[in-house]
Amino acid sequence: MPTEAVPRRAGAPVALLLAAHPLPALAVTGLATALAAAVGRGPAGCLLVALAVLSGQLCIGWSNDRIDVARDVRAGRRDKPLAVGTLAPSSATAAACAAGGLCVPFSFASGPAAGLVHLLAVAAGLSYNAALKRTGWSWAPYALAFALLPAFVTLGLAPDRPWPPGWLLAAGALLGVGAHLTNVLPDIEADLACGIRGLPHRLGPGRSRALAALTLLAASAVLVLGPPGAPGATGWTGLAAAAALATAAALPRPARPDSRLPFLLAIALSALDLVLLLLRGTDLH
Repeated sequence: MPTEAVPRRAGAPVALLLAAHPLPALAVTGLATALAAAVGRGPAGCLLVALAVLSGQLCIGWSNDRIDVARDVRAGRRDKPLAVGTLAPSSATAAACAAGGLCVPFSFASGPAAGLVHLLAVAAGLSYNAALKRTGWSWAPYALAFALLPAFVTLGLAPDRPWPPGWLLAAGALLGVGAHLTNVLPDIEADLACGIRGLPHRLGPGRSRALAALTLLAASAVLVLGPPGAPGATGWTGLAAAAALATAAALPRPARPDSRLPFLLAIALSALDLVLLLLRGTDLH
C-alpha cells in the first residue's frame, strides 16, 4: 500500500485529479497519441486520439476509486482522496459519467469501427473495476484493452481504415497483462484482506513478479521479431534493454513492498517498445 498521503486540505480540483489515476492515464494517452502520429493520423487525428483515450482513461480511473471507496477506507489507503474524505463520492461519480459521456463522441470522431473498438476497450476497463478484478480473469480486461488500443489508432486512418497486424495486437495484450501484474503487486496484501482474489493474488507476489517479467519481455520480443525482416543491431540492443527493464520491474523490494517502481518501469518499457517499433519503420497498416 502506498505511503504517500493525500493532504487533508487538498482542494477539490487537486483531489479530483489524484482520484483519476493521472500517471497511467497520461502514459496511455501519450503512447496512443505517439502511435497515431507514427502511422500518419496528422495533427487533427492525433488530437482526436488523445481526447478519446484521455477521456476513457479518466472515466476508468474515477470509477475505480468510486467503486472501491469502502474497501479503500477499510484498508486505510491514505493515497486515495475518496478514502480520506477530500473528495465526495458524488463528485467522483459525476466526473466519471462526464468523462464517459465525452469519450463516446471523441471515439466515434475517428470513424464507426474505431469508435466501437475504443469503447470496447473502455468497457473492458470498467468491467475490471466493477467485477473482474476480484476473479482469476482479472488479467483479461487489461489484455483486451491494450490489444485494442493500436486497432483504434489504425482504424481511424481514412480511407482504408485497416486493422493493425496480428503481432501488434498480441504484443499489446502481453503488455497489458504485464502492466496489470506490476500495478497490483504493491497492493496484494491489502487487497487480500478485503477479499480481492484476482490473478496476481492467487499466484502470490513471487510468481506474479516472474509472470510480469515474462509477459513484459515477451511483448518486447514480439515487437522486435514480429515485423518482417531482420531486427538488426538496433532491434537486438533494444530487446536487451527491454529485458533489463522487465527484470528490474519484477525484482522483489523487501524494504518497500508498496513501491510503485515496478509499474513505473512497465510504463518506461512500453515507451521503449514504441520507440523500437518506430525505429523498425514497419508499416503498421
